[in-house]
Amino acid sequence: MFTAQRQIAIFVAYFLVYVVWGSTYYFIGVALQGLPPFLLGALRFTTAGILLLSLCYFRKEKVFRKELMCRSAISGIVLLFVDMAVIMLAQQYVSSSLVAIVASSTAIWIMLLDIPMWRTNFRSITAIGGILSGFIGVGMLYLEQLNTETGLPHSEYGILLLIGGCISWAIGTLYTKYRSCGSEETNGFAGSAWQMFSASLLFWICALLSGEPHEVDWSKIPAKSWLALIYLITFGSILAYSAYIWLLKVRPATEVATHAYVNPVVAVIIGAGIGGEQVTFIQVIGLIVILFSVMLVNLRNIKDSHSPLSAKKE
Repeated sequence: MFTAQRQIAIFVAYFLVYVVWGSTYYFIGVALQGLPPFLLGALRFTTAGILLLSLCYFRKEKVFRKELMCRSAISGIVLLFVDMAVIMLAQQYVSSSLVAIVASSTAIWIMLLDIPMWRTNFRSITAIGGILSGFIGVGMLYLEQLNTETGLPHSEYGILLLIGGCISWAIGTLYTKYRSCGSEETNGFAGSAWQMFSASLLFWICALLSGEPHEVDWSKIPAKSWLALIYLITFGSILAYSAYIWLLKVRPATEVATHAYVNPVVAVIIGAGIGGEQVTFIQVIGLIVILFSVMLVNLRNIKDSHSPLSAKKE
């Protein structure tokens, strides 16, 4: 049975994954006003990785283990670099609203690819219903925007890229859960630090090959872009991403994947509050459907966590 301290830790971790990650949509847009995409990713994940790795080292954790570094490198490339790079490429062909809709299918891909949990996932009608209704809810959230889209050329390329990115994130999530940080001997925070650092190396390679560091005028980067980068490093990467990796160790992957539904909701709320965007009736209904879907997905897991078998495992 969960202790009170553990329950609080899980609550805080979900808050970071649900709310803070949702806010990064807005701050990524602000940061991109002054920094090119690959350079932004390189600066963000290099700084976050080094800071988190230093923290773990000064806590006298064994961060330079070969197995930890190798497995974390694979997770970082598949989970962070590929997904982020795919989103950047896809935005050349599709709108950001369509990106959010397709990205919400990540939870479905995790459920489909989580083979060890098939018997549990597909036995629960509420979990299946929650995942499907969550996808419908995100679709409703951006329904009006989709209806008014004029369309970009070759948008089908963007859809294919996004689907590939969702599958990559799902595979990286499951690899992280079962191979990279599933063992009690592997520290989740050190693992996430190596993941970010590994991803940053590929971001630097792409940034240098594309000439972004030479093309950007560093003196003209607005202060708000630097502040947004600081927010992304501290809250988006060090806190939220580390919380995500830790949750994968202690909670079912399908449950953790519900962040794909809540993040767009948070992004819309922040966009309306800070950016002055109008929230329509359909978006409010979509928000309600999404939150209801999260409740459905978590309902079975909450029951299982209080069962005698779950208590014995704990």
